[in-house]
Amino acid sequence: MRSVVSSIEIDAPPERVWPNVVGFSELPPPSEWLLKTGIACPLRAHIEGQGVGSVRYCEFSTGPFVEPITVWDPPKRLAFDVSKQPPSMREWSPYEIVYAPHTVGTMQSLRGEFRISALANGRSRLQGSTWYRLKMSPGAYWSLFADEVVHVIHLRVLRHVQSLSEAQAVSRAPY
Repeated sequence: MRSVVSSIEIDAPPERVWPNVVGFSELPPPSEWLLKTGIACPLRAHIEGQGVGSVRYCEFSTGPFVEPITVWDPPKRLAFDVSKQPPSMREWSPYEIVYAPHTVGTMQSLRGEFRISALANGRSRLQGSTWYRLKMSPGAYWSLFADEVVHVIHLRVLRHVQSLSEAQAVSRAPY
């Protein structure tokens, strides 16, 4: 099992960041070159229910990740298992649907977590973590690429949460 941790600072308090971690609106089209190659790319997230046992759906370009919530500690920590995941990439092909067995099961997400820490001056640090299993040989070689893919995906989501949280601060500012 491997883990990847990414973090970002946000100019908003944890209470404003939390709702944007639990679920978030449509992300803009990817600007990251890696996510334009067919690798699964996050699009949006929503949750059904609240608290431990609720289910979060993080929708990617290849389908949804189904994430039963295992830790619900607002506004500090949201953790989840991954009970179902879509293919890790979409093959480039002139055909609409291609079954590519090498994209199934080679990279298996096991669980994830967001931690929000309060910083000085009403700021927050948002940390995203993913634990996954890689079934490709040679593992030492492919894990370098897989870790980078997870980090790029993390940053895409973290920056979107940052944008949403900071925009709320601006819209609520007194004039």
